[in-house]
Amino acid sequence: MDLAPYRKHRRILTASLVGTAVEFYDFYIYGTAAALVFGPLFFPSESPSAQLMLSFMSFGLAFFARPVGAIVFGHYGDRIGRKSTLVASLMLMGISTLLIAFLPTYAMVGWVAPLLLCILRFGQGFGLGGEWGGAALLAVENAPPGWRARFGMVPQLGAPVGFIAANGLFLLLGLGLSDAEFTSWGWRIPFLFSAVLVGLGLWVRLKIGETPAFAEAMEADKPVSVPIGELMRRHLVPTLAGTFAVVACFAIFYLSTSFALAHGTTMLGYPKAPFLLVQLGAILFMALGIVVAGYWSDAASPQRVLSWGCGATILIGFLFGPALASGSWLLIFGGLAVSLFVMGLVYGPLGAWLTGLFPVEVRYTGASVTFNAGGILGGAGAPIIAQALGDWRGTAAVGLYLALAGIVSFGGLLMVRGRG
Repeated sequence: MDLAPYRKHRRILTASLVGTAVEFYDFYIYGTAAALVFGPLFFPSESPSAQLMLSFMSFGLAFFARPVGAIVFGHYGDRIGRKSTLVASLMLMGISTLLIAFLPTYAMVGWVAPLLLCILRFGQGFGLGGEWGGAALLAVENAPPGWRARFGMVPQLGAPVGFIAANGLFLLLGLGLSDAEFTSWGWRIPFLFSAVLVGLGLWVRLKIGETPAFAEAMEADKPVSVPIGELMRRHLVPTLAGTFAVVACFAIFYLSTSFALAHGTTMLGYPKAPFLLVQLGAILFMALGIVVAGYWSDAASPQRVLSWGCGATILIGFLFGPALASGSWLLIFGGLAVSLFVMGLVYGPLGAWLTGLFPVEVRYTGASVTFNAGGILGGAGAPIIAQALGDWRGTAAVGLYLALAGIVSFGGLLMVRGRG
């Protein structure tokens, strides 16, 4: 295996990986806290299911902030450069996450508590809206010929790294604290710890330079004055195609993580610590899927790998719910591991595929808008719709959402057939 290109560009790739890992850590600790404690702390209600639904609604709020952040950060990323925009997005995400650690609960200040929580959640999503697209460009625009997908998969590996850090910390807290201690103050520790990770991410990113592709584009011509306008006017079909194509990866991730944890530990009665441990093991299969997808995409094409991944998403939709409700730890692990491996197949090629849909002058905006708009369709509603399906027809019906997501994403790929 030739590792020379990785070694040559290790600082660039580390910057794309570390920053994305920090962002996903920040983003996912909210999802975990929303599944475990935010319902009763910030959204009092007589029904545990209603509490969980309100908590997941606050979780979904960030997905609507992400396209807004994508437009704003994409604007500056296409006009002044990738590096400074990535630093700004990381700082906003980090500050919003840190402040959540100091929030009062509903019992302390009433309705002000959920309001402040939602404002900071919006800030998290706004910052993440500019993160993924810039990290993908940082990797792909520095890739040597024939290595676009393998470089483009590196930012995606930040997702399992951030997930492991978040879930691992919650697992340690669950083992070391009583339920009362965790609910009272323990949940705040992961949000405080994010400050350390954000500092590390900033330190790495401040040491990198601008991408060659952007530098060359700026030498050849002045930047587009309004990138989002140019995108809508001249690249509408790729924008819609990219939006639909990413639905599957968001749906799998948030059903296999946030929803599975919440539904499993509340509605199905599984103990929290073993379930978190099962998820930690299963997330390794997501990392494996990303690596497989990266190498496979350079050998074949990102479009082909995404097509196979969408087909697999439809199939696992019929297995996910029954495995989760089986009561067998082995089947639960198998269902989550297979689902997250497939998620790697529909996530790993996106760095190369999405950025390849757009020219350099609107690439930051295009990749960011499509990725985050797709997040609304695939991620924002995933836990909420899955919870409603579970209440309506039981856990076995939850996977229907995954099957539908796979169909939508496959339709997006068909819109730009032949491009990758």
